[in-house]
Amino acid sequence: MTNSSEEMDTSKPYKLIPFPDELPSLKPPAGHDKFLDNCLHGTLFLTLTVKTPLHISTGVVVMGEDISNSSIPLIQTMTQGVKKELIIQGSSLKGCIRAVYEALTNSTLGVASKEVRDNISNKKRLPCLKKEELCPASRIFGAMNCQGLVKFTDAKCEQVYSIGFMPSLYSPQPQFSDRTFNSEYFDDNEQVRGRKFYYQTNRAIDSGEKGISVQQAGTEYIFTTSLQFMNLKSEELGTLLIILGQDPQYPIALKVGAGKPIGMGTMTVEITETRVIQGKKELCDRYSTYTPPETEFLTGSLQQEFIEKQIKAAKSNLIEITQLEELKNVLGYPTNRQPPEGVY
Repeated sequence: MTNSSEEMDTSKPYKLIPFPDELPSLKPPAGHDKFLDNCLHGTLFLTLTVKTPLHISTGVVVMGEDISNSSIPLIQTMTQGVKKELIIQGSSLKGCIRAVYEALTNSTLGVASKEVRDNISNKKRLPCLKKEELCPASRIFGAMNCQGLVKFTDAKCEQVYSIGFMPSLYSPQPQFSDRTFNSEYFDDNEQVRGRKFYYQTNRAIDSGEKGISVQQAGTEYIFTTSLQFMNLKSEELGTLLIILGQDPQYPIALKVGAGKPIGMGTMTVEITETRVIQGKKELCDRYSTYTPPETEFLTGSLQQEFIEKQIKAAKSNLIEITQLEELKNVLGYPTNRQPPEGVY
């Protein structure tokens, strides 16, 4: 699959996905005090494959000789474990997935800058603050004083980091120095146009006059992780599965880490195994024996049937199809789209 010719304009590396016309529906969260009988509980085991170089910054720049590479003056380091294995923190994965979930489910913004807070048409789209009044994304991922229903473990890669180069990137400019609004972000009424997402590209730019060397995970590096969930409705889990690229009709990929404007951070997802508990009987069976029931472990065709069922529920009961179509054009992978040249 490739993106349509309409989407091949490379003038900007991002697109703003408009908000739905209706306001978010605010409801109480499912909570953690008990396993609900009409919900799903379990774990997705994931394999993440790097398609364009990935850099998760520590925020630390060291001399090359500090990492036994005297040919590099300075290098920006990437997150690593105690055994020097490359790591993507669970919080990084959660953040990128939540952003897409918010757009697909007509949710409030998870975070909002001062410019957005001051210039959004309806303040009910600002982050949820009341525990009993949460949007769809906040009920799943958490909000102020409310823990979410999903947990992402750190993703680990056993391969040794490679050395890449990241050109200098500039901060977004929603407002210019003369305090006028950037029309890319705001409409003629000075209202926010929507949520910002960076396009997938077929490669990443790795050269430039200005920039810095970086530790990175190279193309085809493999990370493994898991996503634990409890008290999710079928449509909520189905939405997560679509974001993880499990719907053939909408083959989207994750966009993780630094360097998104220059094409970095594209990752595809494979679900290698699903462990799921459905209903009170299965929950009782799980805790009344030392050996988990076979129905808890899903692979192959059984897993695929389960995934398709949840995705169907998501499209019927939760997802904004217009936003899904828009995001497919931005996050769809593979793609023929080239990364932008010039100023980033």
